[in-house]
Amino acid sequence: MTGKMTPEKARELRDEVRKGHPRHHPAPYAPQPETQKRRQLLFSAVPPDQASQAGSLLEGLEGMEVALGPKPNSLSVMYDLRNYTLQGLERALIQQGFTLSNTLYLRLRRAVLYYSEETQLRNMRMPERLLKKSHEIYSRAWDKHPHGDHDDTPPDLRQDR
Repeated sequence: MTGKMTPEKARELRDEVRKGHPRHHPAPYAPQPETQKRRQLLFSAVPPDQASQAGSLLEGLEGMEVALGPKPNSLSVMYDLRNYTLQGLERALIQQGFTLSNTLYLRLRRAVLYYSEETQLRNMRMPERLLKKSHEIYSRAWDKHPHGDHDDTPPDLRQDR
């Protein structure tokens, strides 16, 4: 076997099966700058079989891709941020009686994901700032603002130095 990478070998590595689950998508917590998000939902061990029941429920949502996750009691979901958020999905599942795993690590991870999705949505709604225009506005405001750098002497009475 040569050390050269071929397209066939790259596809084989990409689609390699690990622990019974094929790798087709990026990791659920890797940076995902686009609006298509892949997340992992972790359920508590009690009551059993929550992941499959929640999966059945979520599969009914339009534009939602659902698969059993790599860990026991987990689901992998793929959704568009313009339609769903992780916080909204988890709240809906909790209202339906599902119990999510609630370790400190998972609470921190959820908080970061909630914040990043909320920020991305807020940035998508706001128009882009025109930097050149804002600079002109601040320059004009500075000229009109009373400060010590302003000389009230008319230009014809000023002496050239």
